[in-house]
Amino acid sequence: MKRCEEMNLVVCWEKSHFIVQEGIVLGHRVSENEIEVDKAKIDLTTTLPIPTPVKQLRSFLGHVGFYRSFIKDFSKVASPNTNLLSKDIPLVIDESCMEAFEKLRSLFVSAPIVQPSDCSLAFEIICDTTDFAIGPILGQKVN
Repeated sequence: MKRCEEMNLVVCWEKSHFIVQEGIVLGHRVSENEIEVDKAKIDLTTTLPIPTPVKQLRSFLGHVGFYRSFIKDFSKVASPNTNLLSKDIPLVIDESCMEAFEKLRSLFVSAPIVQPSDCSLAFEIICDTTDFAIGPILGQKVN
């Protein structure tokens, strides 16, 4: 915290949680006893219609893209839909796009995104930065 202050970084207290008994992390309810996928995440994602306007498609791909490192072959699975975001390409949702959307949606709610930490493995800090913010996650890579 002291280094953050020295570098004029500000902590968003609404998104920061310290010494809590349970909470929601990356769409998972984490407590001392268990880690389970948050039901609200599953309900929202499974009822989501196929995004047809480009804005909705970009929003969906951005949302699931945040978890891309947890979803095997994310780029291959998402490619039929990401190709639609190219400039001067008409938005035509064909069978391959619908299959890709359904597969991404299924992987998104079932991917093992959060697991208990293993102190025998190395930890790493994963950061996402912009000109205005830094979003760090303390994590481990297993296999």
